[in-house]
Amino acid sequence: MPASHRAASRSHPRTALRVAVLADSDTRWKWGALTARRLAAEPHLTGFLLRGRATPTARQLGEVGVRADRLSEVTCARFLAEIEREKYDVVVLALVGGAVQAVLHGVRALWPEPAERPVLVTGYVGVVYEKLADGLLLRHGADLVLANSRYDAGRFRAVYEGVGADAGAVTQTALPFLDGAAYEEAGSDAHTVVFAVQPSVPESRADRAYLLERAARHARLHPEREVLIKLRSRPGEHTTHLEEQPYQRLAERIEGGLPANCRLVYGNMGEVLDGTDLLVTVSSTAALESLHRGIPTAVLTDLGIREVLGNHHFLGSGCLASWDQLDAGLLPQGDPRWLADQGVTGAEGPAAPDARDPDADSFAPGDSFAAARARLGELLDRPVLPAVAPYYTPVTAPGYLPGILARHHLAPDGTPLPGAVRERGGESRLRRRLRSHLREAARGAYRHGVQRVAPMIRRMGEL
Repeated sequence: MPASHRAASRSHPRTALRVAVLADSDTRWKWGALTARRLAAEPHLTGFLLRGRATPTARQLGEVGVRADRLSEVTCARFLAEIEREKYDVVVLALVGGAVQAVLHGVRALWPEPAERPVLVTGYVGVVYEKLADGLLLRHGADLVLANSRYDAGRFRAVYEGVGADAGAVTQTALPFLDGAAYEEAGSDAHTVVFAVQPSVPESRADRAYLLERAARHARLHPEREVLIKLRSRPGEHTTHLEEQPYQRLAERIEGGLPANCRLVYGNMGEVLDGTDLLVTVSSTAALESLHRGIPTAVLTDLGIREVLGNHHFLGSGCLASWDQLDAGLLPQGDPRWLADQGVTGAEGPAAPDARDPDADSFAPGDSFAAARARLGELLDRPVLPAVAPYYTPVTAPGYLPGILARHHLAPDGTPLPGAVRERGGESRLRRRLRSHLREAARGAYRHGVQRVAPMIRRMGEL
C-alpha cells in the first residue's frame, strides 16, 4: 500500500484493524488480547505464543477464555518475519521486558528509517511491585507504554525522565480485565471465601504450607462458609512465574486432609469472583479485580509486609489483614482514594452498577482506554512512523543488551542470527510433529527439574 494512502485507509482506529498479539504466558495472553480489544472495536486479532518455558497449554488458554482468529507458536525471529510479511496495523507485546526489548530491536532492524510499520504497544499485566526501572527501560522504544493507573503513569514517566529518555509513550489506561458484575453484599457474613494463590509468592515450601493450613483452619472455624483455594495451574504447567511448590502437592500433606468445606478449584478468575464474598491473597492482581467489583478483599500480612511479597503495594488500601483477623470476622473494604489512584475505580470511588463500558456488557470505571485509543489513532493517521528508538543501545548498555538479544537469537544489531528463521515449506508433517514432541519433552524435563529436582537439591544442601 502506498504511504500516501495509509492515513486514509487507517484513520479509524476502532474499526477492522489488523492486530497481532505476541504473548509468553497465559496471563500475558489474556492481558494482550483484552488490551487489543479495548484499543480497537472488533479487531482482526492474530495471536502468537512466544516459544519458551511458560508457553501455555491448551487447557490454560481455554481457562483464560480469550480467543483469537488465529493462534500459533513462534520464536522471536519468526515473529519478526511474520510482521514484516503480513503488514499488521498494531502489534501488542505482552511479554517480559527482555523479550519486548528483543522485538523492539528486531523491528528497528527491519525498518531502520521512517517507514510504514505497525504501531508497537506494550505494558504490564498487573501490579508493578518489583524491577520497576529494569522492566520499564526494557520496554522503552514502544510507541505506547500502557500504565494501569494514574499512580503507575507517574512512576513510569519519572523513570524515563530520570535517565533522559523520552517519556511521551507512557499512556494511562487500566487493567483490561477489570469487569464483571458489581458485588451484591451478603450482609455481615461471607458465604464463599476465595484464597487466590500465586505461583511464586511466597516462595518457600514452609510459607506456602502455612498459608494453605490457615485457609483450611478458617474453613474448620467457619463450617457455614465455603473456602476455595483458587489455583493458577496444574502441576507441570507454568504461568508467568515459576511454581516450585504447587499447592496441590502441599494439600496432600495436610494432616487429616482438607475439611469438607475447603477445596481446590481451577477456572476463569472472573467466573470465580462472580460467587465470591471475600477474596484473600498475598498480592495477586486478583485483588484489584475483586476490589473493582466492590468485593471485600484481604491482602495477607501473616508473613510480613515486604517488597519480596509484593503486598507493600497495598499500603493505604485498607485491605491489609491477617488470617487471625479474618477468622474473627473482618471483611476489609478498599479505601476509595487509594482505589481511584490505582485505576481500580473512577475518581468518585467505587463505580456504580450502571457504569458500563459501551463496548462490553460489563461493569467498568468509565472509558479508561480513551486516551490510548486517541494516541493510537494519531499514530495510525501518520503516513510513516519514525524508526524505533529504544533507550538501550550498544552505546548505552554494551554489557547488557547483546546478551538479551542473543537469548532470542538476534545479533547485536537486531537481525536474526544464522538459522534463527527456518523455512518450513518443505518440511514434512512427520518432521513437524517430531519437532513438536521434542519441544514438549524438553519443557517437561525443565518443569520436572524446577518442581522436583531443584527443591530436593536445596534440601540436601541444608543438611
